[in-house]
Amino acid sequence: MTDNARNFLGIPVTGDIHEGAKRAQQRPLEELQPILQAVLDDPTVTEFGWRQYTPYFNDGDPCTFDVYGTWVRTTDDEDADEDELEMWGHRSLGKVAPGRYNQDGQWEKGPYEGPDEPRYQLCKALEAAVEGGEFDDVLLGAFGDHAQVTVRRDGIRIDFYSHD
Repeated sequence: MTDNARNFLGIPVTGDIHEGAKRAQQRPLEELQPILQAVLDDPTVTEFGWRQYTPYFNDGDPCTFDVYGTWVRTTDDEDADEDELEMWGHRSLGKVAPGRYNQDGQWEKGPYEGPDEPRYQLCKALEAAVEGGEFDDVLLGAFGDHAQVTVRRDGIRIDFYSHD
C-alpha cells in the first residue's frame, strides 16, 4: 500500500509499504514467571519442556519463530516418551474430549477425562503461555533458536533441536 502519511522518527516515509505478519503483543518475563513457577511447585511434576525454532521452509509462507510441542512429565510418567506427554492427550494428566456443535449450532468443549482436572488445567495454562506467541521474544532471547528446552527444579537444559 502507498502511504504518504507515515513517518519514522519524524522523517517522512513514502513508497509502497507491504505489511508483514502481525505478531502477538509481547509480554515480559515477569508475567511468565508465575505460570512456570506454579508448574514447578507441583510436587508430581518432575520436568516439562517444549521445542522452539524457526522453520527452514514453510510451503511458501513466512518462516517465523514459534514454540511447539509442550510436554509435562509427572511422577507417574517416568518411563514415558515425550509423545505420550504432550498436552493434547497426556498419559497421566488426562485430556479434554473432542468438542462438538450442539443442536443450536454453538460449539461446546468436550468434557475433561482424567484423574486430576486442576493439575491438568495448570499444565494447559503453561502450554498456552509458551505456545501462545506472547512470550516469543522472551523465550528466543533466553534459549535461542532451534532449541529443545527441558525445565527441572534444579535447572534448565537446552539441546539443539534438529527439524525438517
